[in-house]
Amino acid sequence: MIRWRYGTVRAVRGSWSGCTELEVDVEAREGEDAFSCKGLAYDALVGVPEPGERVLLNCNAIAKGLGTGGYALVIAVPDRLPADVDEPGHIVKARYTPMQAMRLAVDEDDSPHRAAVETCESLEGMPVVVADLHSALAPILAGIHATWPEAKVAYVMTDGGSLPAWFSRQMDQLSDRLCCTVTAGQCFGGDLEATNIHNALIAAKVVGGADIAIVAQGPGNLGTGTVWGFSGTAAGEAVNAAAVLGGRPVASLRISEGDVRERHRGISHHSMTAYGKVALAGADIPVPDELPADLEDKIKSQLAELPDRHRLIAVDSAGLIAAMEELPVRLSTMGRGLDRDRVYFVAEAVAGRHAAILLAESPQT
Repeated sequence: MIRWRYGTVRAVRGSWSGCTELEVDVEAREGEDAFSCKGLAYDALVGVPEPGERVLLNCNAIAKGLGTGGYALVIAVPDRLPADVDEPGHIVKARYTPMQAMRLAVDEDDSPHRAAVETCESLEGMPVVVADLHSALAPILAGIHATWPEAKVAYVMTDGGSLPAWFSRQMDQLSDRLCCTVTAGQCFGGDLEATNIHNALIAAKVVGGADIAIVAQGPGNLGTGTVWGFSGTAAGEAVNAAAVLGGRPVASLRISEGDVRERHRGISHHSMTAYGKVALAGADIPVPDELPADLEDKIKSQLAELPDRHRLIAVDSAGLIAAMEELPVRLSTMGRGLDRDRVYFVAEAVAGRHAAILLAESPQT
């Protein structure tokens, strides 16, 4: 379950919005040596630990050698508890865990936005770009702004990965390019909170003023290698939510030329399952106009297997590499950058470009 350990903060390594990264010395337990590792504290939950302070840690990620979440997570600074914060809101997220957090959701009684959310009957054709991985956020955003620089874009974070939005450095670095972030379901820490993806999309439009929404889970995709056993099935449910609310679903493809796992080469089985089986509503599926020569036949064969309810749309990718290279974030998916998995990032960027084209063609624009 939880590997409880005590440690001492050796140094503060750095910080970003909502997070403090630490170097911690973890105390030995019977049969185990002491060791040092990176630690992470969520400021709003436990305060900001200082060098020399003793901390209570969850060391599961260290023991299992996790990549994205490979930190000893600070559960508490036992000798210096943070002050109570009395704020409005009674929606509980990370429910019934020791770290459950009380948040003010846009759709609860105390929210100043409740009326606007409750009376919204339609997204009125707002493009909603759906992605499997959190790493898609940056390239999709680049594709949007390379095509329509003035577009106001919201990020709706679903709860398949990290629950605290603060964990994402990418979100912090892209914050000035987003009109708002909305944390849906059990995740929390966005500019706005919502109880589910439906009201998160509505809030993005009527509260955040978004022209386009990007929906993706937070960092830390979960996958077991089985047909249905991955957190990205939520991408198919996001297509359904966007459609039922009167939005325009745009399903970005997870394509890879650099992944050594056959199930992810070409179009990932995650996309094939989420859009081919979970998404019951039709979506626009943008496809880069240029595909890797050694995978082109495979990708076209996979596209032919997708249901007829979806609309396959070839999208010009000219200029998108340059747009992505100008971003203030380091592009990375599963440890691979542009040089090792170019088609992944281009496929996400053309989805953003297509959403911007839809926006430009909208009679309301």
